[in-house]
Amino acid sequence: MMQNTKVDLPLIGFGQVRHTRLKPAQHAFNYATYFLLLPMRAMQKNGSGLLAHNRAGLLSFFDQDHGDGRANAVSWIDELLEKEGITDASGELWLHAYPRVLGYTFKPVSFWYCHTENGDLRAIVAEVNNTFGERHCYLLDAPIYGQELRADKVFHVSPFCSVEGSYRFRFMRSSQDGVEKTVARIDHDDNTGPLLETSVSGTLETITPRSLRKALWTYPAMTFAIMARIHWHAFKLWRKRVPFFSKPKPPKAFLTR
Repeated sequence: MMQNTKVDLPLIGFGQVRHTRLKPAQHAFNYATYFLLLPMRAMQKNGSGLLAHNRAGLLSFFDQDHGDGRANAVSWIDELLEKEGITDASGELWLHAYPRVLGYTFKPVSFWYCHTENGDLRAIVAEVNNTFGERHCYLLDAPIYGQELRADKVFHVSPFCSVEGSYRFRFMRSSQDGVEKTVARIDHDDNTGPLLETSVSGTLETITPRSLRKALWTYPAMTFAIMARIHWHAFKLWRKRVPFFSKPKPPKAFLTR
């Protein structure tokens, strides 16, 4: 159940992103990061508080950065779920995503946690972007926190990984002494076994003037750094002679279930 003691308020998470390649050359990194966790339906009704929503700001969030680029991302995710026969996800839609910083963003992956009216987790949509301006969604039906979920890989993300194999997803939430933490993990197995292990984790806070200052002062160019690091580590993989794969055509279907 994607709730916290400050129900329906926009949250910010401070934590780490980790990435480990297991073969043919080992390569690993981890960086401090932050992300947003937004109650999208509540924001439609009650506003976004201190977060700049669909307007310019030092740190902001725009609906058009998700889905099919429309101005209302909630209507997009509702339509997507309905087309897949999921008609009971009418509760809160919590979106885990990177913000825009100084107007710029790149979102390697975002997660839509879709709930029923009773607050039960009904579906998760993993929204993946590559550096070629393409987007693909993986729909995980009837998920359970802590349980492994699988999807075939059909979308090109990195030129150092072929479009084959499958993803293993695992999502976790914990709360202790009023401190809430979240982990989203995606591992990629190719046709010979485990290839990549990735995760993003963080401790959640309500968006306040203090948490916004913390994000902007501690990580003043966070979203710019995401793109810079992608290219830097691509260079390192090239130096390690990791095989390079040309970009195939994107899948005809926008969503993989």
